Amino acid sequence: MRNPFKLLLLLFLSFYSGNLIAQQCAGALGDPVINFDFGSGTANFGQSLGSITNYNFVTGTPNDGEYTIAKNTFGMHNEQRGWHQITNHTPNDPSGYMMIVNASTNPGIFYQATLPPLCSGTTYEFAAWIMNILNYSGIKPNITFQIETKSGQILKAYSTQDIPETTTPTWIRYSTTFTTGNETDLVLKIINSGRGGTGNDIALDDITFRACGPIITQKINDSDVTNTSLCEGQSGSYILQATVSNNVYTNPKYQWQTNSGTGWTDVSGETNTTYTATFINAQKGIYQYRLVAAEAQNINSVICRVASAPITINVNAYPVAVAENFGPVCIGQTIQLNASGGTSYSWLGPNFSSTEKSPIITNATKAMAGDYVVTVTGNGCSSTATTTLTVLDPIVVTTNISETTICEGSAITLSASGGSNYQWTPATGLSDPKSPNPIASPTETTVYRVSVSNGGCTNFADIKVNVIKNAVANAGMDEKILAGQSIKLNGKVSGDYEYFYWTPSNYLNDPTSLTPTATPPTDITYTLHAVTKLGCITGTDDVFIKVYPKIVIPNTFSPNGDAINDTWNIPAAYAFPNPIVKIFNRNGQLVYQSTGTFKPWDGKLNGKDLPPAVYYYSVYFNEDFEIFTGWINLIR
Repeated sequence: MRNPFKLLLLLFLSFYSGNLIAQQCAGALGDPVINFDFGSGTANFGQSLGSITNYNFVTGTPNDGEYTIAKNTFGMHNEQRGWHQITNHTPNDPSGYMMIVNASTNPGIFYQATLPPLCSGTTYEFAAWIMNILNYSGIKPNITFQIETKSGQILKAYSTQDIPETTTPTWIRYSTTFTTGNETDLVLKIINSGRGGTGNDIALDDITFRACGPIITQKINDSDVTNTSLCEGQSGSYILQATVSNNVYTNPKYQWQTNSGTGWTDVSGETNTTYTATFINAQKGIYQYRLVAAEAQNINSVICRVASAPITINVNAYPVAVAENFGPVCIGQTIQLNASGGTSYSWLGPNFSSTEKSPIITNATKAMAGDYVVTVTGNGCSSTATTTLTVLDPIVVTTNISETTICEGSAITLSASGGSNYQWTPATGLSDPKSPNPIASPTETTVYRVSVSNGGCTNFADIKVNVIKNAVANAGMDEKILAGQSIKLNGKVSGDYEYFYWTPSNYLNDPTSLTPTATPPTDITYTLHAVTKLGCITGTDDVFIKVYPKIVIPNTFSPNGDAINDTWNIPAAYAFPNPIVKIFNRNGQLVYQSTGTFKPWDGKLNGKDLPPAVYYYSVYFNEDFEIFTGWINLIR
């Protein structure tokens, strides 16, 4: 639980907010006797302040005559004409609370309490952060702090005057000073000079009450600085000097204190205004020193004494220096150096210096190879790192050929030299794209690029492999003609052919044409030849022409036994394997039929002579011919 007297004083000061008032302590301040920030917690609202205020406590939005302890004003009068939506003022404490007050409609004393005993004859500063939380023009808060002795003597009355509204939320620090006499039991009164209603709403936070003393200035080694540093592991001595001016003490006494992160402690025996801080093999950390001052009898009382601003000696660790060069590089390439670990850098190398973090060196030469040392500095401490740069000779790529020609389906060995690593692209048609001597068997003309490297340098070379496509001949479909007829051949050639021709050339009007006219007297096979370049595979294809004899069907015969024209004969029919010959009389009666090998008709039916008359025939030779029909005159 917090001291209720401290709460009382904090409440007093918290109501005392406004512009930064000129009644601040002009000299050194002591540690806060009271430092009230209204606490912190996980809930949105804190606890009531109890009987030290006659305002009503609520855990929500306060109305006239009410207050709350809250982390923020989110949702409180958040309309356009309402309150600023704010969080507490305490630095780095998002869970901290503040006091939100909605003034009563009746002005007057709204808080009165007895303060704990202070030191006699001592000047103190009250301070508080206050915000007018109204976001539009309304009744303005006007707060008076009044400090009295128990007997009623007013030591200090201080008014904030009207605290104006602001368009954006603005915390303002108000402060005042007063000096105690022999009577140190005091009463604090907080008076609201404004009335409640539309406005007069405030937020207050971070209230302090500290002793105020003379002006104390500091030096280090007689230099007007209050901050210095050395590096971890170093040793050094620093003369710390404090000058106390406008000394308000009758019998002043001093004490040096140090703080290395766990709080202020006295340095035994150091009671002068000068102190020598000595470091031997210094350990990393932040070391602070200050001089506290008070009347001799009050030097050990934190509520009576004041302290100078701290002198700081930083013991910094050496930076972890890193240097790199992203090499090796080739002659003519760009060198990229890089360092890290500090705030400033200094490079030295072969005929080179730079203060850049990541310097670039263009057009590398062999003379640039070697060690590059960077000095890395951070917080006044320096360390070095070294990176070794290798500069390689450029790659000279040699290949066995620059261009060649192969037949489709053939292969050729590609060869490259000049480095230790090889990569051929594209990989299509290669036996091993990472070999210096892959076997290439592409199906299309291809330009192969080989990338040759030696671990740092890379160069390229190209080999073009021309592929002669195999010639493909197409002599066309087999054909059938009658003796004495002609037919046009339909040849086609594709691939990388150089010329073509037909064999045999017999009965062709042009054996060097793809579409010659053929007039063979008998069956024949023609071959189309397509000849490629460079003697690659020649394409051939055959076309067969079936030549049937000329078909002549006689229409008269006389089977009278004189051995002249005694049978009806079709000489061409013997050229067909399965002709079908039918003969009908005028009544459509079948009188003769020959199926298979043709047999001439002797004019008989069932071995008996048929009478002279006109008969009708139909002859089917094969599927290549339509059925022949006509008449026959049988004469006896």
